[in-house]
Amino acid sequence: MRGLLNKLVSHSLSVAGKWQQQQLRRLNIHEYQGADLMGKYGVNVPKGVAVSSVDEVKKAIQDVFPGENELVVKSQILAGGRGLGTFKSGFRGGVHIVKADQVEDITGKMLGQTLVTKQTGPQGKVVSKVYLCEKLSLVNEMYFAITLDRKTAGPLIIACRKGGTSIEDLAEKYPDMIIKVPIDVFKGITDVDAAKVVDGLAPRVADRKDSIEQVKKLYELFCKCDCTLLEINPLVETSSNQLVAADAKLNFDDNAAFRQKEIFALRDPTQEDSREVAAAKADLNYIGLDGEIGCMVNGAGLAMATMDIIKLHGGTPANFLDVGGNASEGQVVEAFKILTSDEKVKAILVNIFGGIMKCDVIASGIVNAAKQVSLKVPVVVRLEGTNVDQGKRILKESGMSLITAEDLDDAAEKAVKAASS
Repeated sequence: MRGLLNKLVSHSLSVAGKWQQQQLRRLNIHEYQGADLMGKYGVNVPKGVAVSSVDEVKKAIQDVFPGENELVVKSQILAGGRGLGTFKSGFRGGVHIVKADQVEDITGKMLGQTLVTKQTGPQGKVVSKVYLCEKLSLVNEMYFAITLDRKTAGPLIIACRKGGTSIEDLAEKYPDMIIKVPIDVFKGITDVDAAKVVDGLAPRVADRKDSIEQVKKLYELFCKCDCTLLEINPLVETSSNQLVAADAKLNFDDNAAFRQKEIFALRDPTQEDSREVAAAKADLNYIGLDGEIGCMVNGAGLAMATMDIIKLHGGTPANFLDVGGNASEGQVVEAFKILTSDEKVKAILVNIFGGIMKCDVIASGIVNAAKQVSLKVPVVVRLEGTNVDQGKRILKESGMSLITAEDLDDAAEKAVKAASS
């Protein structure tokens, strides 16, 4: 998600002097999957096919691109900035326009390799699919997006007559060219709304009426598929006077998974943080951060306070992990497995204020986790609230080497000390 849209739809956590992106409860799919979905809604997209091995390339070219002299080869990862990215193998660029007889070679240099871009972080992401597309004869490049806007309490269409580069740069250089058209979620998009968007795009050769229909189809997809973001950069005009979505970035609301089963079947967990995938399966709220103190807390507010006080004492939290108010022993065990899987974690702080969540359940979970997981780091435990005496007794009788704390300040101080020793 690019910077301008971040201001509209995302939040951040300021931790240890760095901005950490929050876990977003939404599905992100690959470009080739987004293009296929757009095509089903009547949106003009380039002819293309995804391949997962070099052996598939020759057949794909014969079946889909007979007679084509040049093709676009696009690495598929769930991150932007692919074109300017660099593979850890040294190969530069995740998007290439090449002669048809070079496609196999270029594809082979991408598949199975790790691509590092501005959005992946230094660890990069492994390319498991490559998207082969027809090369379009372009006349013009524009920017188009639909997102959700809190201010207008509904969908917001963002358009710019220039595209193909980052929207942040466009917003800085050409702020007057960016238009925003809020859509009444109850009335839906009107011809007037769509016409405003087309006027903002200012197409040079594409038919105005056809362009209005394309905008309406994109909005239909956005609503019917429960999207939280639909971004096309660039939206292009071709020499055949068509408006074509030459890119496809779509996110979907996780709360709609029950009615969008086909779309959510497209999820690629290999592109996600493995810890967050494991946490989601265990119904835990987890966000991986960059610190050294693993946190297990019940309640989002207490979790935030715990991270703040760790920072106050000179430490940095390794995660946000809220086990919620109804966690079972099994979930507590899974939480410990996730925390201990992070090699950066030097200490674990368990901070529980028992209300609905009972301290004895947490204590039993800690003991069971110790039996299943090799705890090689010190564990600081602060329990207070419902069944606290039973919880403390369970921990004491377990024979585990735990560091107990009387209050949150004491717990954070001991955790920071344990992590640094």
